[in-house]
Amino acid sequence: MSRETWFESLLNQAMRCLSGSLKDPGYILIQPLKDTVFLFCVKFQIRPFSGWMARVSFFWLGQTVFAKLPSMNDRTTLSNIPLFAGLEGDDLQAIQSIGRVREHPRGELLFSEGENASGFFVVLEGKVKIYKLSAEGKERILHIVGPGGTFAEAAIFADGLYPAYAETLQKARLLFLPKREFLSLLMSNGRIAVNMIAGLSRFLRQFTLQIEELTFKDVPSRLARYLLSLPRGTGRSVELPISKSQLASNLGTVSETLSRTLRKLSDEEIVSVNGKRLDILDFERLEDLAEKCKDG
Repeated sequence: MSRETWFESLLNQAMRCLSGSLKDPGYILIQPLKDTVFLFCVKFQIRPFSGWMARVSFFWLGQTVFAKLPSMNDRTTLSNIPLFAGLEGDDLQAIQSIGRVREHPRGELLFSEGENASGFFVVLEGKVKIYKLSAEGKERILHIVGPGGTFAEAAIFADGLYPAYAETLQKARLLFLPKREFLSLLMSNGRIAVNMIAGLSRFLRQFTLQIEELTFKDVPSRLARYLLSLPRGTGRSVELPISKSQLASNLGTVSETLSRTLRKLSDEEIVSVNGKRLDILDFERLEDLAEKCKDG
């Protein structure tokens, strides 16, 4: 039997084993199976075999080269994401067809600054922090991305490098959209391309506002604006979605300064602090503080 014939036979056997082992129709290949099987066989010196050994071996292989497709619920989620707002069902289906949904544990590093950008992400569940590190290793959080948010989309253009680090703050479910397939989709679908331009424009505006706040507003003002941006349920309570040390980094300060600022707001009866829960006691004064400039 020739090498090519043997390899095709092994490939067909692998496919039969995988189809029998993976009952969920939502699994698809995320890289050429032929290449993976070939490298796998060479590395581990696998020879043609059958029966339970084949099923066990190729089922394990399937876990490394398969990822779950977005579900119908994920498609509904996509329609509510600003980047894909207003797109028709066919457009969402096109995006869904190239995307891969994965679950990531808390604290997983998704990519590093300067790494080649292989694609961008949509947060379906959980939270992800985008941050930079100083020469001394000090962390500076740039963004906290929650459900419905996207990140690293700008990195698939220009020099194609991730400009910062990304790490999950909690267990997260993310939709990954690979660079090559998404750029091809942009070239063939004007509606998605227009939405992408609008999304990048919103991101640029948010980044500009962030620079303005760091330049013209002091820590109490930045904290007041952040608290007012948090969702409120019934009453006047808000819950900090991140730790106080992470919040300090996000506001461009240190934990000690944040603690002093919270204590001052509490002493002035603007807010009441109880762990990560804050009760806003005086909305008017908090709003005035949020608009105040450094020398104002």
